[in-house]
Amino acid sequence: MNLLLDFGNTNTKIAVYNNKEIVDSHTFKELQLSDIKNLKHSSSINNVILSSVSKYKEEIKNYLRNNFENFIELNSNTPIPIELKYTGKQTLGNDRIATSVGANNIFPNTNVLVIDMGTAITFDFINSKNQFVGGNISPGVNLRLKSLNEHTHKLPLVKKNKKFQLIGTDTNSAILFGVENGILFEVEGYINKLKNEYKNLKIILTGGDTFLFEKMIKNPIFVKSNLLFQGLNRILNYNVKNN
Repeated sequence: MNLLLDFGNTNTKIAVYNNKEIVDSHTFKELQLSDIKNLKHSSSINNVILSSVSKYKEEIKNYLRNNFENFIELNSNTPIPIELKYTGKQTLGNDRIATSVGANNIFPNTNVLVIDMGTAITFDFINSKNQFVGGNISPGVNLRLKSLNEHTHKLPLVKKNKKFQLIGTDTNSAILFGVENGILFEVEGYINKLKNEYKNLKIILTGGDTFLFEKMIKNPIFVKSNLLFQGLNRILNYNVKNN
């Protein structure tokens, strides 16, 4: 059994895998050591991988290292089953590494674009040679909405929702539709450009804001909510096997 921990920008998510199948998952605003202890007592977990793009308590890492058979803290030097061609490996986010490995696991030897719609939106490309080539980073929905509110004198803070229209008829809808349509056009632009350069391109959509856009994107896409966990599980198994 594998325990996977993802300390994200907004939430911490954990999952338990039995071989290649997810058997349990939880989301926390702030994960406590007691939460991990309770999970350990209720499951036969041998191996753990920790991925973080934010801070976490040192006591959690110490507990994981000392109480499980195999512990891995993911970073750019961790052995993974794909090749990193990224020139700035030390600055590459663990979430981008994990989702890219997960995407390659689903579509090996295939050109794949991973669009992760979280606090930030990342566009990552893995080629048919099983190489992570690179990608781009853009502000997510909430970041754009907050930015308009915080950096202007009169624009209100608008909450995201699934109501898409092309033209806003008041200030609130103008902000909402401007942000959400801007992201939609951005996503479709990347897809169309890459499809012109790489034939048989697969597109995977993942992340917390996927629900806003998955039915609006005109190109064929695959929605994988647990893509990051699939990648973490594959990385963990890869390292345990080759240890």
